[in-house]
Amino acid sequence: MHVELVRVDNAFHFEALGTSGVAQHMDAATDIGGHNAGARPMEMLLMGLAGCSAIDVVLILQKQKQVIDDFRMKVDGLREKDATPSPFKKIHITYLLKGQLDEVKVKRAIDLSMDKYCSATAQFRPSTDITYSFEIQA
Repeated sequence: MHVELVRVDNAFHFEALGTSGVAQHMDAATDIGGHNAGARPMEMLLMGLAGCSAIDVVLILQKQKQVIDDFRMKVDGLREKDATPSPFKKIHITYLLKGQLDEVKVKRAIDLSMDKYCSATAQFRPSTDITYSFEIQA
């Protein structure tokens, strides 16, 4: 895996390009001179965690012949307060699914992702308390 980062402006706007060839933009908060032209790097970490687990869960549910009409996630991260660096201390993930879904299969898919398959979760686990819940919406 390889990533390149290029500064876009004279402040804190960067464009990152990975092996996939898809550009992602990052920027700093306006209160330190950023222009809000991209996600914050720590937001991208949470996005990566969500994406990693989402791919696992969808793959597992597809293999179980579950019908997913809608799939969303909310990820809330709590960082160390008044610390530098300020790593995530706690993360809570809420999976929101809609479709013809068996609750037991959904729970099992999420558990497998979080406990066995998701590499992003493994990256966070040694130092971060990760909890999760799910809702199957009508």
